[in-house]
Amino acid sequence: MEVVATPEPRPLIDDARMTRFARKIVFFSSGGAFLDGYVLSIIGVALVQLTPALGLSDAQAAATGAAALAGIFFGSLAGGRLTDALGRRTMFILDVSAVALASLAACFVGAAWQLIVLRLLLGFFIGADYPIATSLIAEFSPRAQRAITMGTVSAAWYLGATVAAGVGFALYSVDGGWRWMLGSAVVPAVGLLIGRHDIPESARWLAERGRPDEAREVVARVFGGEVELDVEQPAPAGFRTVFAQGYLGRTVYLGLLILCQVVPMYAMYTFGPSIMTAFGLGTGSLSVLGEAAVSLFFLVGTVPAMFWLNSMGRRPLLIGSLALMAVGLLIPGIWPGASIAVIVVAFAVYAFFSGGPGILQWLYPNEMFPTQVRATAVGVAIAISRIGVVVSTYGLPLFLDAYGIGPTMLVGAGLLVVCLVLSVAMAPETRGLTLGEASSLHRPEVDRQALSQRTGRRRRG
Repeated sequence: MEVVATPEPRPLIDDARMTRFARKIVFFSSGGAFLDGYVLSIIGVALVQLTPALGLSDAQAAATGAAALAGIFFGSLAGGRLTDALGRRTMFILDVSAVALASLAACFVGAAWQLIVLRLLLGFFIGADYPIATSLIAEFSPRAQRAITMGTVSAAWYLGATVAAGVGFALYSVDGGWRWMLGSAVVPAVGLLIGRHDIPESARWLAERGRPDEAREVVARVFGGEVELDVEQPAPAGFRTVFAQGYLGRTVYLGLLILCQVVPMYAMYTFGPSIMTAFGLGTGSLSVLGEAAVSLFFLVGTVPAMFWLNSMGRRPLLIGSLALMAVGLLIPGIWPGASIAVIVVAFAVYAFFSGGPGILQWLYPNEMFPTQVRATAVGVAIAISRIGVVVSTYGLPLFLDAYGIGPTMLVGAGLLVVCLVLSVAMAPETRGLTLGEASSLHRPEVDRQALSQRTGRRRRG
């Protein structure tokens, strides 16, 4: 009797190899984070020049810094929901176009209110890109690569912030340089539009929308004909889902996790030169250079964290990193009169170990919610965090003036301790899970040895 060999099942996306096209999707999707870091950070340098140029009061300067963050609150909520309803691709072309136009318009402002309105609009469209781009990356990333691909998003944010500090330093001595600083964001925005033009819709989103033929075509285009699409278990869709029983705890935890870690970070980027000056690092271009050095540590710390998230796991790295970040801010909080060397080392420790938590603020929301509401969940988590960020960014210069730099740093350290306690109690371990497993309300136990063997086979193959 002739024995018919059973063909091996084709791998699913979660176990596929990263192709050149998949890497292109990650690169240009994470470019939105670069633009975000650039736009939100360049204002910290520009404020040094534009405050006297436009005659800004302390309240107006604070509002200028906080306006983009307020826009992110509304943009992430609206963008997340629209992304789940209309698709990933449509939205992430529109939002970058709007950022380019708003940045260009910022070159011509003549009054504080005009600048505040434009920063609000910029924040809205930047906030929309958070759920759009990260959902697309997560849905095209194999499980073994998700920490690295989402780490690319985090690294892109810090790279954008670092480049912004460099551009600000270069333009600092130019007459009216703040206008060029604010308008310069149009350059990366146009580059992103060119790179994103042929990126397809998410195959998972198409399948969930009852368009399986289109989904298979996208999978074949991105990964080749030997990869199949895995369809998740049906889950309820809609804005209310992220607040429903089971998902509510995840939503609240993620919002607070992101809030507690980004409040000190945004304060550092938005008012970095002022903070450096308060610690005695001089004024003007020297303080800008100090901020750029700290920004570089944020970027460098992201690289090893991409790999530690797979080798150590999400939960252990998060808890350990938060503890070290808190120490990094506690030292200048307790000892604000320390030497510049001590202050710089403390900030470097804080910035370097922000790498893991910085990646997880993008990775966790995309892993913990199903395709039907993934972008919505990212948007809601970001929006919750931005409530605190808006208040703190507006209040920071006032608090700094009233109480000094030491207590300001202690508040940041306190937030990180709160984040640490919450994570010890609530942070999940999602390493090695498929998107379907990680987002399930009944998450299965993963056989780590089997996972290791599968990973080894893929590497050998």
